[in-house]
Amino acid sequence: MTVLPDKWIKEMAKSHRMIEPFSDQKERTGKISYGASSYGYDFRLASEFKVPDFGSVKCLDPKKMDQIGFRDAVGRSCLIPPNSFILGRSLEYFRIPRDVIVICQGKSTYARSGIVVNITPLEPEWEGYITIALVNTAPVPSKVYAGEGIAQLIFIRAEDECLVSYADRKGKYQAQKQIRVARV
Repeated sequence: MTVLPDKWIKEMAKSHRMIEPFSDQKERTGKISYGASSYGYDFRLASEFKVPDFGSVKCLDPKKMDQIGFRDAVGRSCLIPPNSFILGRSLEYFRIPRDVIVICQGKSTYARSGIVVNITPLEPEWEGYITIALVNTAPVPSKVYAGEGIAQLIFIRAEDECLVSYADRKGKYQAQKQIRVARV
């Protein structure tokens, strides 16, 4: 297995539409960084959010998330209530090659503000917008910003292609175009 450098990421983004829209890493005054980095890609948060309504909820059950009401929100930023979470999505659309798995990490700027980013690995041949859970661990509201960096992806190439990819399995989150709540 090999961690892939920015040169490979840029080439794949351009020749295979792996990341659309693709952005080079540049200094952006007053913005949380995004774009290609030395060994990864810092992707941006889109301006669409799902905010859970816990009014009548006594327990969150990942097998019954369709029973929870989510309010749709659109904006340049979103406030996450104290000790709560929201769902967002990536601004970029991803197409992962068959011989690559992608690991995601939150950005330290948000971590230092009490925001935890949770995303599962992007499997070989998965494609779509990434649904992101943003958890506010602080006792006060926290703000996240659309169009700015939210998390970093690390691309790892295997020595051989996988036998069965996410596309082969017809994964339930394949080619998602919007924020998806948990499905079982």
